[in-house]
Amino acid sequence: MDALTRLLTDPAAWVALATLIVMEVVLGVDNLVFVAILSNRLPEQNRARTRTLGIALALVMRLILLSSIAFIVSLTRPLVTVFGLALSWRDLILIAGGLFLIWKATREIHEAVDPHAAETDGAGAGPPLGFAAAIVQILLLDMVFSVDSILTAVGMTDKLPVMMAAVVVAVVLMMIASGPLAAFIRSNPSVVMLALGFLLLIGSLLIADGLGFHVPRGYVYAAMGFSGFVEGLNMLARRRRRAKGQAK
Repeated sequence: MDALTRLLTDPAAWVALATLIVMEVVLGVDNLVFVAILSNRLPEQNRARTRTLGIALALVMRLILLSSIAFIVSLTRPLVTVFGLALSWRDLILIAGGLFLIWKATREIHEAVDPHAAETDGAGAGPPLGFAAAIVQILLLDMVFSVDSILTAVGMTDKLPVMMAAVVVAVVLMMIASGPLAAFIRSNPSVVMLALGFLLLIGSLLIADGLGFHVPRGYVYAAMGFSGFVEGLNMLARRRRRAKGQAK
């Protein structure tokens, strides 16, 4: 109890908590876009349940990983050497996750532009996805992002309660934002292609990071934000053209 009291009255702990929450939310944007696109492939009655269950299971996974920090830190130790490049379990997980994201985004883009693809209700590309398949894909990708974010958190603080609190707050915020984001993507089909492009970019960055070529995330999110801003202007222009055409 005394240790908890000291932690609650430690300004450095509160600063670390706020910083970690912001970091977890920013890193969670990638995962949230994937969840939104994937849930929109499901029948309408299963979408909210899939988002809630997938993100809730992701929270459980992150807390379990945080409880085994020693194991997570060991994932950064070199495992194999390929062409003179030492790769750890973390690197292999990032490369596998990047390849999965690129495969998934490429498949979704193909189904969106293929004129012979199955008709949908406008929720997303391709035929409807199964509930279990969606949950498995969400968990697989979240494992990749969890390992990366937890290793970053370990480098910022050594206080486990602070890390767990930050993860819980960030995941709750993701859960709250998942519904509105999915609805926005579903009601604006052009945003789907932009989001899939983001997934291609993120997948490529994960592979590069796994191979030892680190690209500062700030540049990536700035580019994504600018692309979103331009798409927002396009949406506004289209909406005004439609309103002007209906007024004639």
